[in-house]
Amino acid sequence: MTTDKRYECSVTVRTEFLSDQSDLQAGRYAFSYHITITNTGSVAAQLISRHWVITDAEQKIQEVRGLGVVGEQPLLQPTASFEYTSGTVLNTNVGTMHGTYQFTAIDGTQFDVAIPSFTLSMPRVLH
Repeated sequence: MTTDKRYECSVTVRTEFLSDQSDLQAGRYAFSYHITITNTGSVAAQLISRHWVITDAEQKIQEVRGLGVVGEQPLLQPTASFEYTSGTVLNTNVGTMHGTYQFTAIDGTQFDVAIPSFTLSMPRVLH
């Protein structure tokens, strides 16, 4: 792993509560998250895998690991971005997610990109 500035990406997240896919009486709260990953380094790199840590309001933790994102392993040239939307279901109306993406640069260097913690919340639950 490296901290070399040539191997960097930024991650931004936008979330949405999905009322039509939720069942409040059954304790099912569905959320979508829209991710934008931008290669801010100077070397092309491919997203190989992901690791998510999902925590609900009762501190129940769920970890998800897998290859790529939404079935893809995009190759990002410097300054290029990749966007995708995915989702998760919680047993509580509030939770958080964070994690890492694992990348391999075209020169073979492997590096992790942090996914900053973000909140999943039903509208009007948090102030």
